[in-house]
Amino acid sequence: MNIQKLWFTKDRIYVETVEGETFYQSLYFYPRLLRATPEERADCELWEDGIHWESIDEDVSFESFYYPETKEPTPGIQTAFLTNPELNVSAVARRMGIRQSLLASYIKGTKKPSDERKTEILNTIHAIGQSLMNVQF
Repeated sequence: MNIQKLWFTKDRIYVETVEGETFYQSLYFYPRLLRATPEERADCELWEDGIHWESIDEDVSFESFYYPETKEPTPGIQTAFLTNPELNVSAVARRMGIRQSLLASYIKGTKKPSDERKTEILNTIHAIGQSLMNVQF
């Protein structure tokens, strides 16, 4: 992919090729880029196979712009975890008593949780939030 232009909107990264094609991805899949300043986002290098941001230690492969699953987060579990990076998948899975890989599959969308499991995940996230609300110094 030969890039002639790279730009950002609030929650997307766009590239335009020298052939005039435009591709984008959701920044929710790249939390360091999502939280980066405009100056940090501008400080990138185009490599043979992707884009590299040294200051925030992030890489985006050109190939990933072709993946449909990086366009928009799926509403529900995936969006909850991608928009709240403080939710640690391993810690939430441990608290629920399930394998981290299973919860990660639900988040990625490669496995579909039952309605009961969705409720359990939501209740666990709410319990974590309530626990944090009770923290005092």
